[in-house]
Amino acid sequence: MRNENTKDTEQTDTEREQTPSCPECGSESLVADSEHGETVCDDCGLVVEENEIDHGPEWRAFNSSEKDQKSRVGAPTTNMMHDKGLSTNIGWQNKDAYGNSLSSGQRQKMQRLRTWNERFRTRDSKERNLKQALGEIDRMASALGLPDNVRETASVIYRRALDDDLLPGRSIEGVATSALYAAARMADTPRSLDEITSVSRVEKDEIARTYRYVVRELKLEIKPADPEQYVPRFASDLGLSDESERRARQLLKNAKEQGVHSGKSPVGLAAAAVYAASLLTNEKVTQNEVSEVANISEVTIRNRYHELLEAEEQVQLP
Repeated sequence: MRNENTKDTEQTDTEREQTPSCPECGSESLVADSEHGETVCDDCGLVVEENEIDHGPEWRAFNSSEKDQKSRVGAPTTNMMHDKGLSTNIGWQNKDAYGNSLSSGQRQKMQRLRTWNERFRTRDSKERNLKQALGEIDRMASALGLPDNVRETASVIYRRALDDDLLPGRSIEGVATSALYAAARMADTPRSLDEITSVSRVEKDEIARTYRYVVRELKLEIKPADPEQYVPRFASDLGLSDESERRARQLLKNAKEQGVHSGKSPVGLAAAAVYAASLLTNEKVTQNEVSEVANISEVTIRNRYHELLEAEEQVQLP
């Protein structure tokens, strides 16, 4: 026991030595002033360090276009491009570095260079496959309004599927759509299968079948979709207030407590909760409007609507 206490004391002393503190008042609230190159104590005002090295660029820019002109580095690497953005790209403008137009001979030469550069960027069938799939993922994600982190995740999933030889016997578009569907659910920004199908070039049954296959083979850990994840998007598309959104979330929480959500479509439950919340907060929204936003039938909304209200009544009973 004594040895353990001694070790703990030594570790605490070491941590204290590593944590910078003010030599004047002993405070650990030190603030770095990058503009003047100083480190100042926030409590007593003592300048602890001065003449610090500035690791930023040696140039200054006052707007975004000037910053782009002076910057000497390219964009960061990304999985959303088949070559991760590391290859060169010859611009389409037939002008030299000074902005002067090229002669006809130089233009022909540049065109040949562009052609060969494009050929070298996709040297084999695997790279051509990847380029087509990532372009398809980017197109569908843009149509669905999905953020960049979902596109990155979908690109990684597709790359893994390609490396594990999961594509033989399946279409490029089908696997790409399945990767995007899985990535959206993993990032807690799910889209329904009907929404995914509306922007995809493959049928709904093929997407569902390929999705199950990819998730099983790659051992992806994807939680069941939560109806509450759909509520903010539906409420925003319908122009509802924050109060209605909170009310819809409360209805869904009550439904979970009563076990009403089990075996039900999360999209249908979310749509019904938004519709019920709009009525409870006196914001008139028709079932047809909710049906169009959620891409689900009015019959489903009516059925789930009554079930949610019944669960609400059960929770309120003493």
